Amino acid sequence: MIFVLILLFLTFPFSLVQSEESPQLEALSAPADFQVFDTPNDAGDSISLTWPVSHLDSKELEYIIYISKEQDKDFKEIRRIKADTNYKSDAPELFGFSDENKKSHFIKIYPLKAYPPPRTEDQSENKKNISAIKGSVYYFKLGITDGRQTVISEKVLLSQAKGNIFNWSKLNNIILMIIFSAVVLWFIRHARKGKEFYLRKIAGLDAVEEAVGRATEMGKTVLFIHGLGGMGDIATIASVNILGRIARKIAAYDATLKVTNIDPIVMAVSQEIVKEAYSEGGRPDAYRQDNIFYVAAQQFSYAAAVDGLMMRERPAATFFLGTFMAEALLLSETGAMTNAIQIAGTDSYSQLPFFVTTCDYTLIGEELYAASAYLSREPKLVGSLKGQDIGKGFIILVLIIGTLLVTVFQWHFIPNLLRALG
Repeated sequence: MIFVLILLFLTFPFSLVQSEESPQLEALSAPADFQVFDTPNDAGDSISLTWPVSHLDSKELEYIIYISKEQDKDFKEIRRIKADTNYKSDAPELFGFSDENKKSHFIKIYPLKAYPPPRTEDQSENKKNISAIKGSVYYFKLGITDGRQTVISEKVLLSQAKGNIFNWSKLNNIILMIIFSAVVLWFIRHARKGKEFYLRKIAGLDAVEEAVGRATEMGKTVLFIHGLGGMGDIATIASVNILGRIARKIAAYDATLKVTNIDPIVMAVSQEIVKEAYSEGGRPDAYRQDNIFYVAAQQFSYAAAVDGLMMRERPAATFFLGTFMAEALLLSETGAMTNAIQIAGTDSYSQLPFFVTTCDYTLIGEELYAASAYLSREPKLVGSLKGQDIGKGFIILVLIIGTLLVTVFQWHFIPNLLRALG
């Protein structure tokens, strides 16, 4: 009797588990209505699969995608995804923002991962092999597994990857680019016709003439310090443009200008800019190439050498324009000790507090980029600046309206329209 009870106790839980699991195993079936198609808006390297969401989907189940070059043989697994992931709603650049997209799974398959081409020393041959694999026709099956049982659909679909000339998901970008470009060109055209556009006063730029005049009266040097950036940096390009405007004033006032450089290419460009400025100012004889010189290649070696120069010559005016890092405070503190008028400008936001503290005037962020237009009043630069301001104003307005529509009315049209897709 005891033996029978023990046997029933040991077998009862096992029978219960089996009876609970068996319905799930019987209900497990691979989707039969999946679709396969060439992925739009790509370079021809992927094929897409979609299939409806099932009520059985859970994190315990996985979908398996099989690929083959033959219709009825040699299928091999290329990708697995959890059954509660990968939806069409995750790819709005392909399917839009409809709520219906949450009811279908979606995945991109890259045939090159399943059939990597042989590598050779001939690069043209490698490209030919890659193109052949990308452009081949492939057959797909879809399976599902719970870790114990795997079911593969009998349905086989084929597709071929093809490249697209235009990425339609970027259509919003090109439309905005055309609109903003037209606005900029409109302002440039009217600026060339003599129309005066209002530019907000920038105190640091208004003080340039005062600084140069002070140096002339005292018979001292105007020191222009480039930052650490090369000619590929926007801040350096802006600083070189400003240097040309300052050099014209210095040539007119017959003052002395010295320019320090950490980059030899920036030095060569600065020499040409200053030489041209002196010629336009009617003083080509006053130009001294040796006054625009290379200092050092290392950050703190450069800072130490420039600090020494400032302490020896005690310039009447110092300009810090460009990209600066940890040396910013070392340079500007030393300059403050010489009692020079200091004007700084940088787009390195982490260094702006140091310049604001130690310098008389500071150009903050985009004021540095606007400086050349502000100083020269050249129609092309002024028109470009005004066009950019209109573009920024439009973006700010759209951000405000879009935020209100999303938070108050739950209407996502504007954010979706301006979203960077693809």
